[in-house]
Amino acid sequence: MTSLFEHTNKNLVKELGGKDLRPIQNPLSANKFCLLNLLRQKRRTLSQFWKQPDVPVDCILTDILEPSPSVPEPVVTGKFLFSDKMVQTEAAEVDVTAGLEVSASGKASQSYECSLEVQSVTISPRDWEDLQKRKVLDQEPPFLKACRTRRDNLYVVTEVVQLINTTVLQDSSSVNGKGKLPISWSFYVKSTGDGLGLKVRQRMLTLPQGTVMAYKRKQLVSQENGRAILLISHDDKRKTFPGDAFLRKLQELQMSPEILSISDDDPSRKPFQNLSSSAEYPAYHTTNLLIKELSPIFWLMLMLRTNFKSLQNEVSREMEAVAELPRDIRDALFHAILAKLKDQGALQDLTDMLDGNIWIHTGSFLSETQENSRNVRLESRHIIYLLEAFLVLSDIQHELLAWSMEKRILPQQQELVKSILEPTFLYPCNNPFTLDPKLLASLEEEGLAVTFGLLQECGLSVAPDNPKGTWDLEAKEPLSALYGSLLMLQQLAEA
Repeated sequence: MTSLFEHTNKNLVKELGGKDLRPIQNPLSANKFCLLNLLRQKRRTLSQFWKQPDVPVDCILTDILEPSPSVPEPVVTGKFLFSDKMVQTEAAEVDVTAGLEVSASGKASQSYECSLEVQSVTISPRDWEDLQKRKVLDQEPPFLKACRTRRDNLYVVTEVVQLINTTVLQDSSSVNGKGKLPISWSFYVKSTGDGLGLKVRQRMLTLPQGTVMAYKRKQLVSQENGRAILLISHDDKRKTFPGDAFLRKLQELQMSPEILSISDDDPSRKPFQNLSSSAEYPAYHTTNLLIKELSPIFWLMLMLRTNFKSLQNEVSREMEAVAELPRDIRDALFHAILAKLKDQGALQDLTDMLDGNIWIHTGSFLSETQENSRNVRLESRHIIYLLEAFLVLSDIQHELLAWSMEKRILPQQQELVKSILEPTFLYPCNNPFTLDPKLLASLEEEGLAVTFGLLQECGLSVAPDNPKGTWDLEAKEPLSALYGSLLMLQQLAEA
C-alpha cells in the first residue's frame, strides 16, 4: 500500500543514518527541496499531538538577501550505493485473517527491488559564514511578510541527497489459487470470489537524474529588526520572528510542556526556564533532568496532559464544537473537504487562507458549496484543526480516507486505531501488540486492506493476515493525526 517513492526514501534514510536527515514524501515536490531552498512550517498548531510538515517556498535563501559578488558553490560527497530487495510468498489457508472466515487455497507473493546511486550535496562552512553576514533586502518579499504575519518558522535546506542516475523503482504482487483469496492481497489485485485464477499487479516509477530523495535543514532567525538572519540548528527552540518575550513565554506555558535537558553543574538554571510545545511524553527524558525539583503533583499533571486520554479530550472538544454547527453547514463542510482531500496543495492553501484571516475567509470557503453561507467565526478554528491533522498524513492516506468516507467505515477504523494507541501511547520504545480479531471482523474485503494501508503509512508493519505488530514511537504522531481525522470526519459525515 505504501508508495514506492516514500517506501524507498524511508529505507534509504535509515541506512544513511543521522536523525537530521528527512525523507521526501512526494516525487512531484522532490525538487522543491533543493539546496538553499526556503521552507516554512507553522509555528504553533491547534493540537499538542502533531506538528505540521515542511512546506516549500518558491524562493531560495539568496533571493531575500542583498546581492553579493560571491556565489555559494555546492560541495559534492559520494557516491553511495543503496540496494533493497524483498520477496514474500505465502500459502493461503483458512483463518489467515485472524478470525475472519476465509476459505482459500493457493499462493500469494509480493516482491520489491531497488538499486540507487546517490550523492550528498551541501555548502562549504565558509560560504555559510558569508551568507550569514549578508543583510536582508530592504523591500520585504510578499511571502516573507505573510510568514511574519502568521508567525511561521522559516528554514533553509542545507544538504540534499540526490540521485546520480535515472532510476527505476518497481514492485509486483500476484495471487494464484482457488477459493476466496486472502484479504491482504485483494486490494492490490482485485481478486474476486471463488474460482481458479491468476491475478498480477505491477508498479513502476522512473525517477530522473538529480531527484532529491532526502534533505537536511537549518532554521532562520530574524535579527536586527529583520535586517539580519542567523542560521541555527533545526532542533533549536528559537523562533524565526521573535515577538514580545513575555507574550511568547505565556503562549508556551499554555501548551503542554516538555522539560528540556539541562546541566546538573549549572545551579543558575531552573525548571520552567525553557519550555517547549512538543507533545512527546517527557517521563523518559531522564538525561540531566532536575527530577528532585519536580513536585509529584506537577509530575502527575504532566502525565495526565500527555496520555491517550488527553488526545481523546482534545479531539472531543473539536467534535462537540462541530456538532453545534447547523446541519447544512456541516454538510457543506463535509463535501467541500471530501472534494479537496486528494489534493495536498489545496489542503495547504485552504489552511493558509483560513489561518490568515479567520473572519473574512470562513464565509468565502463555505460559499463554494452553499449560496447563503453564514459568517460564523468559531467554525474556522475547528476546520483548521481538521486540516492540520490531514496535512500530517500522506497523499496515499488522503486517498484511502476519501474511499473510507464513501464506504462509511470510519467508525470501525476509529476503534482499530484506538486499540493500538490507547495501550501503547506512553511507550518510549518498541513494544509488541496484537490487533483484536473482533475489530478486524468488522471490516470486510477491501475495507480491511484500506484500513491496514492507513496503518502502514503511519509506519506500522502490520497486515490483515499478520495482525501482530510492534509499536514504533515514530508512528505516534501520524497515528494520532489519523485518529483525530477519523473522528472529525465521522462527525461531519453524520450530517
